[in-house]
Amino acid sequence: MELETQGGDKDRICEEALARGVCYGILARALHPPSEELVRELRSEQTQDALLYAASVLGDLLPPEPGTPEAATTQDRSVNLPARAADWVRTFAAVSLDRLLEIHGRVFGHTARGAVCPYETEYGAEALFQQPRRLAKITGFYGAFGLKPREAERERADHVSCELEFMEFLSRKEAYAIQCGEGELLQETRRAIVLFLRDHVACFGRAFARLLAEQDPQGYFGKLGDVMFDLLTLDCARLGIQPGPPVLRLRSSEEDSVPMACGSDSDLVQISLPQ
Repeated sequence: MELETQGGDKDRICEEALARGVCYGILARALHPPSEELVRELRSEQTQDALLYAASVLGDLLPPEPGTPEAATTQDRSVNLPARAADWVRTFAAVSLDRLLEIHGRVFGHTARGAVCPYETEYGAEALFQQPRRLAKITGFYGAFGLKPREAERERADHVSCELEFMEFLSRKEAYAIQCGEGELLQETRRAIVLFLRDHVACFGRAFARLLAEQDPQGYFGKLGDVMFDLLTLDCARLGIQPGPPVLRLRSSEEDSVPMACGSDSDLVQISLPQ
């Protein structure tokens, strides 16, 4: 899909790319293991205003015309990103480190397959031996843009937070390329956005988001899931991508009876630029 053919002026398209980056970035950080730093960020007026404004920018985009393939991606659920972002922000007032730790433990547990699994390669019907190949593809996307896991951390590259952070990076890179008139960089970045969204984030992201909403329906993680579901649905509709289903089983594994360690709260790896 040639995104250059989208209507509108450069400043508006750039603002939309930045808005997507803000939403992806806040979601990524909100899924980090709870910390005092995270609590401060969520409670800050700057974070809340940025999320609400970004959601309003994306929510104002014209929906696809009825009957188009893009419209089909939104038919399974009514999408209202600004309203769901506002609902999520209202949960921030009750956020405390102790409360987040309690809910995080209940929702994600202490194995890779807790009540809600945050790892892409645990989803789907493919065989166990395909998992390393999918992980290599994800890492390859990061490496193509000069990104790599921080050496001090040990989280898997397919953790949902890492993948959302990569979408933030690509969205901001897209905005930079638009603003600076870097045509080749823009084409490369937009192609990566389509491929990574189609082949990775969108494959399992809505199922993950729905599980969050089920596990904590009126709370912080549940409302986070609502925002993520709508953001992915809108982004897929924008690009003409068929997203993954809202219900997706975990893949079968010969080692299902063996707990899979996730590491401690300090082990979340975020992708970073090499020094």
